[in-house]
Amino acid sequence: MNVVQPIRDQAVIDGVKHYLRFRSMRDYLYFCMGIYSGLRVSDLLLLRAGMVRGTHVQMTEKKNAHDKLFIIHPSIRNDLHHFIKDMADDDFLFQSRQVKKKVRLRKQPIHRSTAYRMLNKAAREFRLKDIGCHTLRKTWGYQLYIKDPTKLALLMKMYGHSDPMITLDYIGMTQDMMDEAISSL
Repeated sequence: MNVVQPIRDQAVIDGVKHYLRFRSMRDYLYFCMGIYSGLRVSDLLLLRAGMVRGTHVQMTEKKNAHDKLFIIHPSIRNDLHHFIKDMADDDFLFQSRQVKKKVRLRKQPIHRSTAYRMLNKAAREFRLKDIGCHTLRKTWGYQLYIKDPTKLALLMKMYGHSDPMITLDYIGMTQDMMDEAISSL
């Protein structure tokens, strides 16, 4: 299994946001919801329009059945509300444009492989390596930790980790610390 990395540089995050916004509002909002919520890809893909109509999202995580309540980041709230204005409450937020072949359904969420391809196409534009579906979740944690390292206990709780080293490894901080230690020799 390949280890994916967070996007560490805020300028690159801003560049990816601009790149995706120019190409697809759906993809832009998917990226932003991922880096501002810390949700797993499986939970992002289950978001429905009615869940994001207010200022907060309340949901139950698919993997561990934990209830989660989080704010919709103010920087994307207007774009998000404009994006969903014509959607029904039960419409998936990140809909595929294709008809699902096996079940012949429309308005189904994009598949995680579609999300992966979209992220990797953007990653190639910005020469990012080791990017995958968990990159958004890791980027959220990394940026939160960089802004305030005292939030490590909060990150542990949000990720469901029992050990600080697990969280630091997950968000790529352990590697950063090792690189810095070796460079300072």
